[in-house]
Amino acid sequence: MYGDFITKNAGAVSQIESALRSLTYIVPARFKDVELASESLHSGIQILSLYHDSLLARAVTKIPPGVQKPSPHNRYTKFWTQKSPGYKKLALIVTMIQYTELLWEMSAKRRGQKMRWRAVIVLEAIKAICRLLLLRLTNSRPLLTPPLPEREIDPQTLEETLGPESSPPEETWKMPRTGLCLPSLPATNQISQYLLTKVLTAEDIKPPSQLLHRIRGTGYYAEVLYIIRPVIYALAMKKWAQDKKSWRPWLIGFSLEYAARQLSKRDFEMNVPGGMKGLTALEREEMTRRAWGMGWWGVRGAFYENVTGPWLKAISTKLADKPALNLIAGLLEDYQYLWDNYYFSTATL
Repeated sequence: MYGDFITKNAGAVSQIESALRSLTYIVPARFKDVELASESLHSGIQILSLYHDSLLARAVTKIPPGVQKPSPHNRYTKFWTQKSPGYKKLALIVTMIQYTELLWEMSAKRRGQKMRWRAVIVLEAIKAICRLLLLRLTNSRPLLTPPLPEREIDPQTLEETLGPESSPPEETWKMPRTGLCLPSLPATNQISQYLLTKVLTAEDIKPPSQLLHRIRGTGYYAEVLYIIRPVIYALAMKKWAQDKKSWRPWLIGFSLEYAARQLSKRDFEMNVPGGMKGLTALEREEMTRRAWGMGWWGVRGAFYENVTGPWLKAISTKLADKPALNLIAGLLEDYQYLWDNYYFSTATL
């Protein structure tokens, strides 16, 4: 019954989820010392959304083919979740930890810094082990983030297709001799969108497993380095926890991630036909995501303590006395509180 309700009211459910997520940004700005309650709300919403994703994914299989073309990411991750039960379980573990890791850190911190860093290292180690196993299960293909299919179906389309009082999305004409059905033409203002859903590219006809190249040698070691980098960085942060302005943990973590990226690019240039230009759209998307992820090093460790933090605090101080702009100052202060005190607030992997 709950699954039917979510499916038939997908649009309303998505709006409610978005509204509840917004509360996690408003609550810290209005009250003090409630970061644990706010993060509990945020983690709960994320886990509930993950369950809703699974319900909607089942409903999507009932939609006639051609109504919506899945993204390369969803084609690839859906292939592995259906082919390998082990992949699905490991990907679910990684995702669940990512949704709750900051909450675990906040809870552990209440028992002291030693317990906090122990929790951080254990969680990073579990994620790294799961990712190494995923790397093996996918026959040495780079990992995607997130490792599970994303929700991308249009709620209105889903409701129109599966709703109790809806009519089929397309009226068809049945040919009398062959018995085959031809769909009706779309409205004039929807022709371009309709044609785009019918266009097939070279990657659309590739088997899902071939949307990512297999990596060997240098590329494989680069991916392993990328996976274990958070564990090494967390260990370094624990070792020099007494000196928050020390550059050693930051340099170790940043160097490892940068080296992994450069080794991956070199491997693609050497082993992929056409080099970097020969990458699939999914590979380029993941490389771009990882490149943007490196920007978070600007609010981590010594770089934040010595450079970004003082600069942001100066900005929030200047904006605090200005009408309307003081809301931005309050938001900056909330995020600075997280960046000052919690490791997972800037984690990207």
